[in-house]
Amino acid sequence: MEKDKNICDVCEVFDPDKQIVELMKKNRLKEDVVYELAEIFKTIGDPTRIKILYALKERELCVCDLSELLEMSSSAISHQLRVLRNNKLVKFRKEGRSVYYSLDDEHVLCLFGQGLQHVMENR
Repeated sequence: MEKDKNICDVCEVFDPDKQIVELMKKNRLKEDVVYELAEIFKTIGDPTRIKILYALKERELCVCDLSELLEMSSSAISHQLRVLRNNKLVKFRKEGRSVYYSLDDEHVLCLFGQGLQHVMENR
């Protein structure tokens, strides 16, 4: 059996369609948007934060509830919530001495839900 020279499919001749490339360049994302989007995905990419987002998709929870649910210290949960909050994925409100967290908006729910659906569809 002859071994393939190229494992990946690539063009044998480099001949980009200049018209298409120019059109695509005009419509590409700005660098600051690319960076922010990458930060969101990087933030969501942590297993503990995924567990927190999954819990918050059901209902608003206080730090103590999340701590018990995930079997982690309140300070560890607070740290993860701070990261999520800084990336506008969760919001909070204070009620007396308790702090309650929820998903920031429906975009977060959709983003999380779509990712989860993608993972689950091939199981």
